[in-house]
Amino acid sequence: MTSIRPWGLNRSLLARALLAGALLAAAAGHAQTGPAGAAAGKVHFVRTDTLDFAKVLPSPPEPGSLAAAADLNAVLQAQAWRTPDEAAWAKRIEKIRSLSEYTDVIGAWFTDDNLPATLALLKGVDADSKGATDASKKLFNRPRPFVGDPRVKPCVEPLDEPSYPSGHSTRFYLEAGVLSEIFPERRDALFERAQKMAWGRVLGGVHYPTDLEGGRLLAAAIVAELNENPAFEAALGKSRAEAEAFLAPAK
Repeated sequence: MTSIRPWGLNRSLLARALLAGALLAAAAGHAQTGPAGAAAGKVHFVRTDTLDFAKVLPSPPEPGSLAAAADLNAVLQAQAWRTPDEAAWAKRIEKIRSLSEYTDVIGAWFTDDNLPATLALLKGVDADSKGATDASKKLFNRPRPFVGDPRVKPCVEPLDEPSYPSGHSTRFYLEAGVLSEIFPERRDALFERAQKMAWGRVLGGVHYPTDLEGGRLLAAAIVAELNENPAFEAALGKSRAEAEAFLAPAK
């Protein structure tokens, strides 16, 4: 597989992006309170639209602030340096919904056909997370980079919805968190993959770096809720048993 630069930044720009993250974290105490939960769809394990977003997520950078400028500069620099391989990666991670995306992290046997219980588990938690991403996007209502600045030219579908937090990044980090419960020895590799996948949204021109951090924080909060849920624990048990059949011969 072609190597994709996870952050695609030079040192100066990386410093500014990190500054944006630091200022974002510093704003945590000023985050808004989440709205009353709207009518939820089917809940597989936990309802996530009623999370306390004031505790989970800091507000995104204020328009016109140094942090917002650093966020935009990161997007523009990533776009300027975007290679054909990186554009292809951004398009690839835009649509993926298959376990096979993790075969190089977990094993060639990690496929939808081999692991139907694990596939159902991830589909369930991904569906549940939509309540949180929809509610938090509505709360913060941050415009997408290409809306805020016409110099940003997306190479993926320019979704007509708020930018913060990133829904794709939430899903990538959420899946990494769930799979880490099944394969704890692969935790670092799974989160490295989530980071690489999330960065594809900046490469694509549809998210700021701080949107990705918001997705990571939201995913962590959802995983914490899931770990208190008996149905989720039961589903994890089925997934562990399913995987054991493929892991056992290697022992």
